[in-house]
Amino acid sequence: MMMAAWYERQGAARDVAGEVRIRIAFSGVNPGDVKKREDAFGVGMPYPRVIPHSDGSGTVDAVGEGLPREWIGRRVWCYGAQSYRPFGTAAEYTVVPLKQVVQLPNGVPLEQGACLGIPGITAHRSVTVGGSVEGRTVLVQGGAGAVGATCSVPASQRTMENRGPRQRPQPAGKTVGHFT
Repeated sequence: MMMAAWYERQGAARDVAGEVRIRIAFSGVNPGDVKKREDAFGVGMPYPRVIPHSDGSGTVDAVGEGLPREWIGRRVWCYGAQSYRPFGTAAEYTVVPLKQVVQLPNGVPLEQGACLGIPGITAHRSVTVGGSVEGRTVLVQGGAGAVGATCSVPASQRTMENRGPRQRPQPAGKTVGHFT
């Protein structure tokens, strides 16, 4: 089978009411993206054409009807761009609902922003779903993976003890910089 790039109409992606258009700088690849491509969920091709990848980062260059124009020019990261939609972030532009767009703080590189989406949300939820972890020890199984490594951020911000395998415990509020 030969693979090729394609388009059906000319022009950049269009903005839609309640959505923002992002000029993508970096596109993040997640296990879910790979599983969709492999049809691991057994649903087949959900759309005639698919642009992959759910997470990405870039700059908002247009806003849909009803949204504040102040978003234009903001550096952002997004998630779920290709979740229940045909077009993801492996493109020059993507259009997503504003609720799936987060402003990227100054000093955070766009490369990191593209990695925050699904792994960052999963990490945050896994650390906080059971309530406060302040003063508690949390074991992060698989701490070298994207989600596990990201768990150290919400954990350390909640002044808990955080340690990696084969490392000594660190004082509360300190984060082990890497997992081995």
